[in-house]
Amino acid sequence: MNQLTDQEREKEFQAKIDRGELIEPKDWMPERYRKQLIRMMSQHAHSEVVGMLPEGNWITRAPSLRRKAVLLAKVQDEGGHGLYIYCGTETLDVSRSQLIDDLLSGKAKYSSIFNYPTLTWADIGAIGWLVDGAAIVNQTALAKGSYGPYARAMVRICKEENFHHKQGYEILATLMKGTPEQRAMAQDAMNRWWWPSLMMFGPSDKDSPNSEELLRWKVKKYSNDELRQRFIDRTIPQADNIGLKVPDPELKFDEKSKHYSHGEINWEEFYNVIKGNGICNKERLKARKKAHEEGAWVREAAEAYAAKQNKKLVAA
Repeated sequence: MNQLTDQEREKEFQAKIDRGELIEPKDWMPERYRKQLIRMMSQHAHSEVVGMLPEGNWITRAPSLRRKAVLLAKVQDEGGHGLYIYCGTETLDVSRSQLIDDLLSGKAKYSSIFNYPTLTWADIGAIGWLVDGAAIVNQTALAKGSYGPYARAMVRICKEENFHHKQGYEILATLMKGTPEQRAMAQDAMNRWWWPSLMMFGPSDKDSPNSEELLRWKVKKYSNDELRQRFIDRTIPQADNIGLKVPDPELKFDEKSKHYSHGEINWEEFYNVIKGNGICNKERLKARKKAHEEGAWVREAAEAYAAKQNKKLVAA
């Protein structure tokens, strides 16, 4: 039986994707597909874990016991999301410890949005509504992607993110019914988080070095601009409903296309944050390194216990 050449394998691989079939860990895949998935999934997992920090900062300062309990559950959910995706990435023959080392060394990236500070309680609402809202738009598309473990992880994550989105919106809606100071606080959070939320989808695909491959392999199903437009179209009516103003003087609704057009995004700011020069870049990595070092004894204890159990199995 003749063995397939790499070119024939790639052709067969692409045909499988074009038919809408999922790629599973034991299936043959081009090395470039594997590396793109590792880059994308690890960045996503890192974002979930680093994303715990801006909100975790407010757990002890939440304005009521109910708010504290809800925020605590939300932050815990984000840690779980990171775990799901790390597990999915391990199916591509890369260890979690390597992924985390890459994060702590600064080699791996995470979402630029988490390098902004949470200055007031309203920021927690803005993160839940805007940041998680943008994540839902992106992740519901990823749930239809071509790599099975990643797509399946997104199903549960999206369900939990929907609760986070509602929690954030409810915080801001409550503030907008409050005192002038509370309404001003909510609007200030909107002003600071709106543009970074739009940046979460990344630059236009013509300016992205990875989008062409990811779209061809159906890891991504929609372009960055399509996802950004979907987020804007669903978010503007929600803002209008509670009286928040979008900080974009060029924003307008086009009756013909039934879409909102928006002003120019400051991509210079985006790339500056990505390069490590955001307000909280150094603070975020410092916090992750500290947590990693202080958790070393837990990892060592788990490894010792696993080794002991393996010895028992061998002896039996």
